[in-house]
Amino acid sequence: MPPPDSTPDPTPNPDPIVRLAERLRQGDARALARALSLVENDAPEAPALLSACFPNSGKALRIGITGAPGAGKSTLVDRLARAFRGQGKTVGVLAVDPTSPFTGGAILGDRIRVAGLHDDPGFTFRSMATRGSLGGLALATADCALVLEASGRDVLLIETVGVGQDEIEIARLADITLVVLVPGMGDDVQSLKAGVMEIADIYVINKSDRDGAHRVEQEIRTLQSLVPSRSRPGDPSHDPHHGEDSGFVSGHDFSRAESSHKKEGASAPELPWTPPIVRTVATTGEGIDKLAAAIAEMQQWLDQDGRLTRRRAQHWQRRLDAMLRTELMRRARQNGFDAQVLQFHAARIAKGQQDPWQLVAQLTQKVFSSSSPE
Repeated sequence: MPPPDSTPDPTPNPDPIVRLAERLRQGDARALARALSLVENDAPEAPALLSACFPNSGKALRIGITGAPGAGKSTLVDRLARAFRGQGKTVGVLAVDPTSPFTGGAILGDRIRVAGLHDDPGFTFRSMATRGSLGGLALATADCALVLEASGRDVLLIETVGVGQDEIEIARLADITLVVLVPGMGDDVQSLKAGVMEIADIYVINKSDRDGAHRVEQEIRTLQSLVPSRSRPGDPSHDPHHGEDSGFVSGHDFSRAESSHKKEGASAPELPWTPPIVRTVATTGEGIDKLAAAIAEMQQWLDQDGRLTRRRAQHWQRRLDAMLRTELMRRARQNGFDAQVLQFHAARIAKGQQDPWQLVAQLTQKVFSSSSPE
């Protein structure tokens, strides 16, 4: 019998997807690139790969960067990535770019701006095409973020395609959302608009060496003084009478406003997070240290009293809803309810020959019946 110390190593897992996940967790750059491609392209292996990566996810800080086209988001991402690398943190960047009308891929303008970091083993950059998806993100962005987390990245920077007022999906994915503004956009009341302005955890006035930076800051401060704190149904702090204090707090689905009442056993009321305003000039690096400090301050705030956990729970609630919808549609197509069949039913409904509510109930019942074990 061989001595105990000569026992052979366990047989490597034969599953190639599990091996791929193990390799990317060990820092294999090629494995990481392969995994991101499988997920982004919605390959048949993607669900198994994401399941293998999931136990090692959730440890990175996700920072979303959004704003209008031309606000300097890409240069800001480059400067922030360098600042975090200077702190010894590993960084992953997901840049959602417009879709090429010729190839369907991403228009890779961002790669030019972060070219100086590409040889850094602690830095990973990935461009993603929107591929027709609205909201400023690609459909696979959340899944790619999970893969990057599993690879051991400490910070994820997620840059949206240039967004409008209602494209706020980034706030449903990021732990901290930066809204980037610039002076001279030709709109004196841009800070009073709903939608993208309301998701900010931190306002960044980039290109602040231009005339008008002070005016933009004053508009934001006016908004903060006029709009009451508020939360939405489902937030731990939601209350029909909540919102009597003054001071602007981001109003999207995540709880920016903790209850102003004392918690049981607490010695003092909790204060809401009021988004700070940071001026930067990304091309020169001016203000990046202050922005990094503001991010660190909010991270500390999120780490208190389970705020980050509650925010991520809301994120997963929406993700689960979307995943269930996708899976149900997949099963429906497997059971014959493809586009041609739906077109047939739609024509009958348009002619008044079929009741859509009864039809949906019948189709759903058929899908579930065919999916149940015999």
